[in-house]
Amino acid sequence: MARSGVQYEDVRRAIDTLLARGDAPGVQKIREVLGTGSFTTISEHLREWRTRREENRDRPPPRTMPEGIQQLAEQLWEQAQEAAGEALAHYREEADGKVASARQAAEDARRNAEDAAQREAALAAHLASIEQRLEARGAELARAEAERDQANRQRERLEERLAQATRRGEALQAELERQAQVQHQALAELEGRHQAQEAQEEQRHEAAEARLMALLDDLRQERLAADKRQAARQQQLEGRLEALQGELQEARQALTQEEKAHRETQWARSRAEERADTLRHAQALLQGRVDDQRRHLDEQGARLRALEAALARQERQARTQPAEAAVDDDEGAINEEGPASAGPSQPHARAESSDGGDSR
Repeated sequence: MARSGVQYEDVRRAIDTLLARGDAPGVQKIREVLGTGSFTTISEHLREWRTRREENRDRPPPRTMPEGIQQLAEQLWEQAQEAAGEALAHYREEADGKVASARQAAEDARRNAEDAAQREAALAAHLASIEQRLEARGAELARAEAERDQANRQRERLEERLAQATRRGEALQAELERQAQVQHQALAELEGRHQAQEAQEEQRHEAAEARLMALLDDLRQERLAADKRQAARQQQLEGRLEALQGELQEARQALTQEEKAHRETQWARSRAEERADTLRHAQALLQGRVDDQRRHLDEQGARLRALEAALARQERQARTQPAEAAVDDDEGAINEEGPASAGPSQPHARAESSDGGDSR
């Protein structure tokens, strides 16, 4: 059934225009005259015009015939009248031969027209099939773009989660550094107090040596307890870092799936280019979008690699921080045990031990 865009009367007037020029009517030429319309619709109207022409072949021509055909008919009529006046018999014989030739030529033209109509119909059906396939291909591309947009939104959510995890890791790292600094300051204050007490009580060292050893034992116990607390905090931080690494792995998997979907989209686009050359312009636009998406994916990959580097630096800092704290503790222990021979008095030693515990 013909579409509602181009009507039969429009096609008929275009055919009359072509005949007035002396051109044979065809789908392409009719469309050039109309300036619009699909090949399928024009082809159907052209077949209807040929069918009507065959039905009205033996009928008298309409009153309103094209000007070119009317002039040609008048010329032929005048020539026929002149020839009839000169040699009617000879004209009849010659006219009969011409009529037979004309009929034969008309028959040949009709067969050629039917062949052309069949070829045009086949071409129109082929074009309609191509249009349907192109529409299906466009729907597939639209679905692919929707899936790509959904994957982009999912990747953005993963990036937000990764950013939140990074901020939590940075906060934990800052807290760990602050606690290590507080512990170092406490040990430094304890060492300063011990040195001041040692300077004041050098003369009573022999009587307070046992108490000093007890104080050193308490300090060692306190240092061991601090080491245990530091190890627990370090283990907790490592657990959180492992969770962050898990989230990062999920983000990588999501990025891999997005790249796979992107490759499938490229494959579908290449298949569409092989099936219909008429979509090259539209596919060029799609290629531009895909290139933009690839650049966006590269940028996201660079951001993910930067985040991985930041997490690796945090992990190295978290691993090296307990070692630095242990070195500081060992140095404090050496400073404490070094002046043990000086020997503070027993009452002052016990008092400093209790003060140090309260300050901590």
